[in-house]
Amino acid sequence: MSGLRGMAAAPTPVPVCEDPEVREGPWLLEGVEEGPGLAPHRKRYGETPRRTLDQLIDAVEDVGLRGRGGAAFPFATKLRAAADRGGRPCVVVNLSEGEPASSKDTVLARLRPHLVLDGAVMTARALGARQVHVALPGERPLTVAGMDAALAQRRDRGIRFVRHVTEPRFVAGQARAVLELMAGRPNLPVTAWSPEAVTGHRARPTLLSNAETWAHVGRLLLDGAPRGLGTDDEPGTTLLTVRAGGRVTVRETEYGESLSRVVSLEASPAVLLGGYHGTWVDPDDARTLVFSVPGLRTAGYALGAGLVMAVEGCPVGWTRRLVDYLAAQSAGRCGPCRNGLPALADALTRLDGGTDRVVELAGTVERRGACAHPDGMVRLVRSLLAAYPDEVEGHVAGCCTWRPAYADRRIRRVAS
Repeated sequence: MSGLRGMAAAPTPVPVCEDPEVREGPWLLEGVEEGPGLAPHRKRYGETPRRTLDQLIDAVEDVGLRGRGGAAFPFATKLRAAADRGGRPCVVVNLSEGEPASSKDTVLARLRPHLVLDGAVMTARALGARQVHVALPGERPLTVAGMDAALAQRRDRGIRFVRHVTEPRFVAGQARAVLELMAGRPNLPVTAWSPEAVTGHRARPTLLSNAETWAHVGRLLLDGAPRGLGTDDEPGTTLLTVRAGGRVTVRETEYGESLSRVVSLEASPAVLLGGYHGTWVDPDDARTLVFSVPGLRTAGYALGAGLVMAVEGCPVGWTRRLVDYLAAQSAGRCGPCRNGLPALADALTRLDGGTDRVVELAGTVERRGACAHPDGMVRLVRSLLAAYPDEVEGHVAGCCTWRPAYADRRIRRVAS
């Protein structure tokens, strides 16, 4: 399928892309050529049925649905927490994709908006909520326009949509930052003493999830569980943004598919998995990794924002650019963000006498921030030290020794 048209520049090491190539998929991206309108959506799936809370919980529990915003938290657990709290819950569709390199939520907003909204509406009705809040990304004008067009087509009895536009910064899409925006305060994360599903917007239980999660809920309730997709233990699919060779592609991948089938490891020697808060993949692990939430977790990785970024440049140089950006994007409201992250970025740039200072600062800021932003940056830095120790040591000595493994193989073939 051709691109969606339009590329928005952003002050990040990797520009925001609202024009990815999109491959038709077996579940969420099935029939994307039909377009984003409500009429073709209703023709394919019919009107939104009413589901009871028990039916909703059973549906998401049967497939083990996890959130697709980064933490991979069981959706049924959040749903139960919101339902058990009492009072009138609030439902939030978080489209403020803070990960600059990811485009999967953009694709859903522009090509599958009604699948996302159906999931939120059916859940709101099951919970007895009357409003569905939609947080839109300020740095993605085409995404905002696509979802606004979809909202204008909706006529969901008993449900009122409330739109919000987040600021164009990395932490603006963090759950508490979105709730702050909804409350009319600065769009920055704050310390949370309880989960949003327990105490969220205006102290009410708030079910906040990203666009892909809501799209999965919508498809499940409209059409039943995925059949023959994924594995027995992990049925279903996940969306990936694949950046490799100058191309940006959003594709739908079944659980159990290998990393080597998604990106060419021969042509792309260094792979960052999960996004700016993600992890560099150890080259020895790359050929055996499969897309599985528990499997990746056991191996020390995570899908995170669903990004697979293959780079040919030195991973040390890439990490330095990423942490410089991340340090500047913090809310600056707590010591780890205000002081620790700039110090950690500086230590990685200098590497004076070794990596001891980097390791020390990483341990100092980890799990001490008001939000998870410091933890994400620490995860990225530690993965560099673990995956590319020889290259890091080269930089400690004052030189870049980056030599992709595939280049060595090419040299050996020529020499023979």
